[in-house]
Amino acid sequence: MLRHLSISTLLCLSLGACSTLTDVPIGTPLSEIQQQFGPANVACPTNNPTRFIWTSQPFGQFAWAVDTDKNQHLISSRQVLTDAEFDLLRQGQWSKERVWCHFGPPAEQDITPYKGVKMQVWTYRYKQNSAWDSLMHVYFNKNEIVQHFHPAPDLLKTEQWEAFRPF
Repeated sequence: MLRHLSISTLLCLSLGACSTLTDVPIGTPLSEIQQQFGPANVACPTNNPTRFIWTSQPFGQFAWAVDTDKNQHLISSRQVLTDAEFDLLRQGQWSKERVWCHFGPPAEQDITPYKGVKMQVWTYRYKQNSAWDSLMHVYFNKNEIVQHFHPAPDLLKTEQWEAFRPF
């Protein structure tokens, strides 16, 4: 059986097991990543995917993006539900598809007014500044382009609101 394990798998085993996708060595085949972590929640683009996302949404606060080369070997992996990653929304135009492929599926989707205009809002749970239980609200205009985004406290995870939790 050990003959069939790749060098990257042996490296993970020798280091005591890879606990998150960010611990997987560069060059690891996607098939091995899927054996360890299960199938990805998102694969983009649909026709020839090179980006895969494993997410803990709707109630978790983490999503890991894995980028692969054309042979589906790991190029990079990172946790994408972070302040630094959300700040990327300021650069250029972000369509719904681009947001989906970068952050994965949101915890919640809703319609709400922003400056008097009804907009679709995608909400992601995350740790703001790696510490605070928060939500990132991403607003899309009628052309399905990001118009605005902002963080807010996640009342489901905030201790002072525990008496008001529905479960």
